[in-house]
Amino acid sequence: MTSKRIFVTGASGCIGHYVVETLIQETDHDLFLLVRNLDKLKIDYNTRPGITVLQGNMREIEQFSDLLKTMDCAILIATAWGGPEEVFDINVVKTVRLLNLLDPEICRRVLYFSTASILDRNNQPLKEAGEIGTDYIRSKYNCFQQLSKLAIAPNITTLFPTLLLGGEAQKPWSHISGGISQEAKWINLIRFFKIDGSFHYIHSKDVAQVVRYLVDNPLEAEDCPNLVLGNPAITADQAIAEACDYLNKRLYFRIPLTQRLLDIIFGLFRVEVAAWDRFAMKYRHFVHTNPVTPSTFGLPTYCSSFADVLKLSGVPRKKRR
Repeated sequence: MTSKRIFVTGASGCIGHYVVETLIQETDHDLFLLVRNLDKLKIDYNTRPGITVLQGNMREIEQFSDLLKTMDCAILIATAWGGPEEVFDINVVKTVRLLNLLDPEICRRVLYFSTASILDRNNQPLKEAGEIGTDYIRSKYNCFQQLSKLAIAPNITTLFPTLLLGGEAQKPWSHISGGISQEAKWINLIRFFKIDGSFHYIHSKDVAQVVRYLVDNPLEAEDCPNLVLGNPAITADQAIAEACDYLNKRLYFRIPLTQRLLDIIFGLFRVEVAAWDRFAMKYRHFVHTNPVTPSTFGLPTYCSSFADVLKLSGVPRKKRR
């Protein structure tokens, strides 16, 4: 298989660590890793030749203009989370600028990471995400709307991760995995509530396998260029039941956690709820059509059950006495 020149942004983040490690270990491609802070890159990138680490910032992407024009592939993972000015500059302006610096005749494959939060249940843009989403969500919505207008648009596959898991000793924890081990202690309270909702999840190691497959196996022309990354949807009640089984906790009566009850609780404790959070509580079922995992492409899936979620997030299993 012909070796490719691949430009990767966001290599030092949770997904980035798994993606880069997989590409280093399982391919011979030449990798160019854009990293803002070298201290955050924990991967041993000297294990083979062909790995170039570029210290730089997405906000100064123009300094790599000449290099970008030589790339066969780009994997755009970098994102900003906080501060509206930085979020929109990096997630929209500079991401679009980077895409415009690629040569569509040379760079035949772009894997751009968005978020499933901007999609509805039919995998179409969710208007509320663009109107009342957090700065991060609105920036991803805005950027996605611009992709189709770019010269390189036919070569872009947009990846929409659902609830993202991941993290270990030499890899940063995702926001979800980092909180699960702490929140597991609330199971004694949560198990008494019945919650109407559902969601998908996926581990970063599985994301990396999908990326590795797509780098070397182009999608057919009739395939959708937008892929939601996630295991089959699970209901909140299923997740609670599986967590109770994993932690050896019995399920008794369960009180329906209705919107009215939530409003009473928030009012009682004077909790301010942002517009997006209030929408999410009413929307409840963040599910999508045809979610993708490695198994979609005939590959083994690393994290496929909620018990796996707890185990890989560092929650010890409680054995039955």
